Amino acid sequence: MLSASVLVLNRSWIAVHIADVRRALSLVYRGAAKVVSPDTYATYDFESWKELSQAADSNYICTVSFKIKVPEIIVLNVFNGFYRQDVRFSRRNIFERDRNTCQYCGRRHNKMDLTIDHVVPRSRGGTDTWDNVVLACVTCNVKKGDMLPQEVGLKLIRPPMRPQWIPHLGVKLGAVRVKSWEKFVNMAYWDVELKE
Repeated sequence: MLSASVLVLNRSWIAVHIADVRRALSLVYRGAAKVVSPDTYATYDFESWKELSQAADSNYICTVSFKIKVPEIIVLNVFNGFYRQDVRFSRRNIFERDRNTCQYCGRRHNKMDLTIDHVVPRSRGGTDTWDNVVLACVTCNVKKGDMLPQEVGLKLIRPPMRPQWIPHLGVKLGAVRVKSWEKFVNMAYWDVELKE
């Protein structure tokens, strides 16, 4: 329950981040944020949220002396900017970007049947960057070997690029669907496609 996602709004009520419940309640307890009721848009400080939570029959955390409802949305009291988070270059994010699909033959595979290929091989000066690595099935990777794709008759189905995440949030919202968030995040972003 403490690792569930909470939408964080800046002082202007613009979605800027997604935090876990532990961090969100910490901000509310310190007075840096208030809990937002998604139905009424009312805001609650820690004490009023704790009092309101006593009637909660689900989605709450029990402490030694009281229970507190897990918030879905909080609004920051002071911060009015945006968090900029770059997409971390990692194996997991490469698989996410390429959707478990070989970028040469276009077939989807199990993760076990895919390799990470350098479009320009490292032996030819290729680097470990978003625009030089793609997923390749074993067959295509063996065929390509230490060559450039065009040298062996392979063509990329789309050029590799840094993934396009939701502006300012740093995550794809398609993976985190909380109905109450729809009021604060444009519906066009819910199932955003990665545009390589």
